[in-house]
Formats: sequence, structure tokens, C-alpha cells
Amino acid sequence: MEKKKVYITRKIPNIGIELLKKHFHVEINPEDRPLTKEEIMEKVVDKDAVLTQLTDVIDDEVLEKAQKKTKIFANYAVGFNNIDIDAATKRGIQITNTPDVLTDTTAELAWALLFSVARRVVEGHKYIKEGKWQVFSPNLLLGQDIYGKTLGVIGAGRIGKAFAKKSLGFDMKILYHNRKRDEEFEKELNAKWVDKDTILKEADFISIHVPLTKETRYMIGERELKLMKRNAILINTARGPVVDEKALVKALKEGEIWGAGLDVFENEPEVEEELLELDNVVLTPHIGSASKETREKMAKLAAENIIAVLSGKEAITPVNRV
Repeated sequence: MEKKKVYITRKIPNIGIELLKKHFHVEINPEDRPLTKEEIMEKVVDKDAVLTQLTDVIDDEVLEKAQKKTKIFANYAVGFNNIDIDAATKRGIQITNTPDVLTDTTAELAWALLFSVARRVVEGHKYIKEGKWQVFSPNLLLGQDIYGKTLGVIGAGRIGKAFAKKSLGFDMKILYHNRKRDEEFEKELNAKWVDKDTILKEADFISIHVPLTKETRYMIGERELKLMKRNAILINTARGPVVDEKALVKALKEGEIWGAGLDVFENEPEVEEELLELDNVVLTPHIGSASKETREKMAKLAAENIIAVLSGKEAITPVNRV
């Protein structure tokens, strides 16, 4: 019996590849770059499964090409805004993602950004590298304390809650906003559910952990930034278009907020040019889940979803129901 065919749009950790090779014929994009939409359309025609990246556009046109044979698109990410879920469901194609396994890793990076901005770590590193440090100075690169401050979490899903839990050692007041209240979370961390504007007005540090949807696009824009404290720091490890980058640049330049830490951007890999010129922002290249352990877990889970679906079983982490 001929083996089923799986296509991987970008090389992933070997643990996932080897797992798939035990069951299927596996083809991998040999180049270290995202495929164009046209290239993906060409590859999906004769594949039973496709393992995709968040950079891959899987829209109705791609799904139409795939529908005659492809049973599953396994997204190597927790987010899936790169895929037209409604069109996939209509065509009976399973979509899966990789939740849970990257929760703590992404939350850790959000904290790394928060510390870096608040304590001006990147500025200090640059200061030394440029040979500017001559002697201790009592007023050099004064940052902000984190202990005892008010932490605002917008989006208290898996990652948002993990981020909040990591504040326990800093005796922080926690405000959170979610579509639904989570009373268990409130009891565990003495967190308080408030509306978004209250968080913007009262929190010293605000971290965003929402998916990208029509409702969350530009959730943080000029109006919202003006509500924030002048000493506030904004952290975004969710999706770039949740924040209006041009409005953020203006707020950072004019001192409307104190700083920002960003791991995601509106038009990745392009970054708003003026952000690159500012010292009060720390930027990382979408590495929220980028630990060796987590990326291997993501590869394994994506592969296991494909194995399950092509074996006639239910997906492990389904995004849609087909």
C-alpha cells in the first residue's frame, strides 16, 4: 500500500520529522525561507497532510487546491490567524495548532522584555559596548522598580495566566481583562477583573495576550495609549496588529508612555522604522516560543496531530470541528 504524503513548509526540529517519517512519505521545503502562496498551492495538490508555519497564508484559494486530498493542516504555532478556519471547515479540512506546550516559554519572554525595558538592560549593554562607561554614576540609566507595582494583563488565557502567575515573587497588584471572568484565577492570585480602560489607566506594566481577530486588531491605538500612565510599559508577545505601531511610536517619542517591549509586529518581518531608532523600546524577532525544549514539543504535537487524523482518529488539538 502506497504511503500517504505529508508536506512540511519549513524545516522543524527533527523529532517531529522523524515521527512523521515512520508512517508517511515526507517532503520538506529545502530552503530556509517562507514559501509563497503560489508555491504552497502547488505543493498541497497531492498531499494528505500539510504542516504549516504561522507565516504561511492558507486562505480559501489554497484550501480549494487542497480539498480533494488534504485532510489536515497542522499549524506549527498556537495562533492560527494565517488560516481561513471557516473555509477549511466548509471543505471538511481539519486544522490543528500547538497550544499548552509553549505557554510558559512565551510568558517567560514577556517577563524578559518587561525587565529589559524597566531596568534599561539593552541601553546598558549598548552603553558599555560603545565604550561610554568610565565610572559609576548615581544617575546613570535610572529605570523602574517592578516589585509592588500594578500589573495589567489583557487576555487571561493560558499564556496570560502563566504570565500573571510569574509575578508572585514581586508582590504585585494584578488587574486583568478577559471576555469572561475566571474566579479560580482571581482566588489563586488575588487578581481583579476590570474593563480594559481601567487597566490602561491604573497599571504600571501592561502585557497583551490575546489572539488576533477582527475585534482585537488595533486594540491598542492612539486613544488607548493616551489613557496609560506616563511611566507605563507596554509588552506585546501576542500578535503585532493588536497594537497600532505608528500610534505607539508617537506615544513613545512624546513621552505619553515610558517604554515598550515587542516580540511581534504588524508586518513581520518588517518593523516600523522609527521603532528602530528609539531607546525606550526593546525588540525581539518573534521568539516567544523559541526555546529548544518548547520548539521540539511543538514539532512533536504537530506531527502527532497529523498521525491521528490520517489514521482516522480525532485530532489531539483541533481548532475546528469537521
